[in-house]
Amino acid sequence: MSEGSGVQPVAFEPVYKERVWGGRVLETDLQRQLPDAEMPFGEAWDVVDRPDDRGRVATGAHAGRTLHELWIEQREELFGAGLEHAGPDFPLLLKILDARRHLSVQVHPPASAVAELGGEAKTEMWYVLAADPGAKLFVGVKEGVNREVFERAVAEGRTEETLHVLEPKAGEFLFIPSGRLHAIGAGLLLFEMQQNSDTVYRVFDWNRLGLSGAPRELHTDQALRCIDFDDVEPSMGEAQGERLVSCEHFRVERWEIEPGTARGGGEARFALYTVVEGVVDCGQSTFGPGRSFLLPVGGVSLEAPARSVVLRTTLA
Repeated sequence: MSEGSGVQPVAFEPVYKERVWGGRVLETDLQRQLPDAEMPFGEAWDVVDRPDDRGRVATGAHAGRTLHELWIEQREELFGAGLEHAGPDFPLLLKILDARRHLSVQVHPPASAVAELGGEAKTEMWYVLAADPGAKLFVGVKEGVNREVFERAVAEGRTEETLHVLEPKAGEFLFIPSGRLHAIGAGLLLFEMQQNSDTVYRVFDWNRLGLSGAPRELHTDQALRCIDFDDVEPSMGEAQGERLVSCEHFRVERWEIEPGTARGGGEARFALYTVVEGVVDCGQSTFGPGRSFLLPVGGVSLEAPARSVVLRTTLA
């Protein structure tokens, strides 16, 4: 491990979310210690600054402090200059998702609908960490499906017939702009980067009961006002060199780190890193697969004992 004398990476205690569609892969495959021995966990919020979920620094000089405290009290020092108007909460939310059953068919509201419907706009992207054979993503609508056709199918219990289906493989990614109809299928482990938002309008939940024993709430009227019905049969993303996604909210790159090389560090703005293959050394810390950390302004570089792959997220 490179000891490093510069600014060290900051890792947070994950916030785990029980989900009816979740499982135990965070424990079995990523060696996480889950807070309950039996419940299905679908989400690890690894970098989060929500009013009810303030991510807390796990170790190091800032141990015990929340991301929110760092963002409010040391914004320029740790995150970089020019972020005065970036809002009272850290603007990004980084998750790892374990889908053992299908997630609901849902949509996030575009900014144009927020004033009318409330909630928060949400754009996100997924990177496939692992995929069972035949695992599916449901994204957008099939050719010929407009609002009228879709609304009728929902009313008649035929929602699945209208959905465009993709079969992703590990290492592929997908951009989900607000307004895109989507559902994650069973058998997928995903990295998710998104705006700091938690507004979801469900239109179909596979006729199942939630963890409470009752059906989960649907929001069909709101969803119909948000779905982009011109989003017909989209495909998986195509990388532009190292760049996977670049939008007004964030930029995600895929970096390969070879032994004997160093990448990142010493920069004027913070970056978030998630290890997707191999092991990465950063200063006095080592991060294995599925682990994420924040590298503050001027932070030390990343190195790897063997070829490794990280996802690097920055603000746009």
